[in-house]
Amino acid sequence: MGVTGRTAQATQAIGSVLEAYDRMEMDARTYVLAVLVPTTALFLGTIVLALVWETLDFVRLLLPVLGAVFLGVGVAYPKVSLDSRRIEMENRFHLMVTHMTVLSTTNIDRVEVFRKLAQEEEYGELTVENSRVVQLVDTWNQSLDDALRRRAKSVPSESLTDLFDRLAYTLGAGQEMSDFLFEEQGVIIENYRTIYQQSLDNLDVMKDLYLSMVLSMTFALVFAIVLPILTGTNPTFTVGAVIAMFVFVQIGFFLVIRAIVPYDPVWYLEEGYRTRSKQLILGSTIAGVVLFALITLSMLASAFGVPPFGLLVPLGSIPTPLYLAIPTVPFLFPAVVFRRQERAIVERDEEFPSFIRALGASESAKQSTTSTVLRTLRKKDFGSLTGTIDSLYRRLNMRLDTESAWRYFAEDTKSYVIQKFSEMYLIGREMGGEPKLLGELISENMNQLAQLREQRRQVTVTLVGLLYGISAASTFAFFTGLEIAIIMSGFEIDISGGVEFGTLIHTDMYNVPLLRYLLLLVLLFNAVISSLTIRTADGGHYGNALLHFVVLIWVGCLTAVATETLINTLLDVDL
Repeated sequence: MGVTGRTAQATQAIGSVLEAYDRMEMDARTYVLAVLVPTTALFLGTIVLALVWETLDFVRLLLPVLGAVFLGVGVAYPKVSLDSRRIEMENRFHLMVTHMTVLSTTNIDRVEVFRKLAQEEEYGELTVENSRVVQLVDTWNQSLDDALRRRAKSVPSESLTDLFDRLAYTLGAGQEMSDFLFEEQGVIIENYRTIYQQSLDNLDVMKDLYLSMVLSMTFALVFAIVLPILTGTNPTFTVGAVIAMFVFVQIGFFLVIRAIVPYDPVWYLEEGYRTRSKQLILGSTIAGVVLFALITLSMLASAFGVPPFGLLVPLGSIPTPLYLAIPTVPFLFPAVVFRRQERAIVERDEEFPSFIRALGASESAKQSTTSTVLRTLRKKDFGSLTGTIDSLYRRLNMRLDTESAWRYFAEDTKSYVIQKFSEMYLIGREMGGEPKLLGELISENMNQLAQLREQRRQVTVTLVGLLYGISAASTFAFFTGLEIAIIMSGFEIDISGGVEFGTLIHTDMYNVPLLRYLLLLVLLFNAVISSLTIRTADGGHYGNALLHFVVLIWVGCLTAVATETLINTLLDVDL
């Protein structure tokens, strides 16, 4: 890229930052006085302090860097905040538009459509924008199309800007909102698909970047273990510094993954509804925590010489890394429960489009109530959704409140998209919408979402393989470096000619048990962050991360034991 291209990019970046200042809720002048002036003063103060303070060079260099970080955060915050709002809007955009389309087919005023959407807190920033549209209409007596044009100039999302602009033109021309939204469904879904796939592509790029950074940290940690033998520096300090960098890289990777993956949760759990699945999840979690506490306490008691507990896990009878892995085994109980529940949710999501399309078509054809139609539909095979459909029929047949019956149906499925789309169908039916149109609309949207979720699962599988592989490889490198340092520190060499061995190889500063515990701490932290990263990438419940956490811990600890055993066997060294 030439100078012209780089200049254009820099100009565009500066322009986007200035635009973010214009779109802040706080006045730009107030923000400059309240935030930028103090952070600039802090930065200049750290420079002066670094020049006059007689201390370590490292500390003097660190002070201006710290001040520059605060100044950079203050300058970039409006841009980061604006991007955060844009991402939140685009992640929920397709659900909001589908909801808007459902409401537009009912017998309510078009302004009432936005008023209903403004009450849906789950849409986040989109709810705020719909509230502002309603406020412009109600408070400032503007027409709906003028209010939409006004807000289209202020929203950070291009998708929402385009929707508001075209909807304002359509309403001003006299076309019905429902006609416009039905015609635009294909375009809206395609735009959402493009954004979703771009996020998955970014995740692929992040995997490659993470691999290169972790490999760099792995080599750095191995050098931090081995080089102090020759340099005479304290290996605990060097290893600790590299571990801090390793932790920083992993946390940064997790936060970036969390920011770029599309918002598409799998689970839906609502407070106030007690189901058998909730009781099973809660019971298995309590059992896992109690067993974990018992095993941990028995190990601690054995370490302090309490005889009864020492019989359970005798201290010194197993390799040291396994003391980290054994207490995690009880977490497999809730992990298996969460995994089975999530598989059932995915199966129900796959069956729901067929069910809602059949329900809508049957209600339109028979011109009857939902409970009457369900009397026939509940006998058909909808896979894992059949049982919950039968429960929905029984509740409606018992004259239970319709909204509560559908709420229980959503809670039984534990699916986020089923909860949202079944709520849309219920609202559309209650307000006079055409059942067949509602069923076809919701079914088409869910089928498109199912295809995107399948692509997301494939990307997540490759991410799982990467994290497992890099965990095993890093552990092998860590403990190989530790074993080499231990072996070199045990050499006995007699050098004649007056040269002291201590001037060539420095072994007196090595605290081997402490270094081993630090490496085990890295394994524990890696397992926690990697398991959370996997759950963030696939959109599942964080309770399901327990399975990956346990497996990653065991992979790391068994690799450590195998590495120590292999090196000691090959070199025939008794440690």
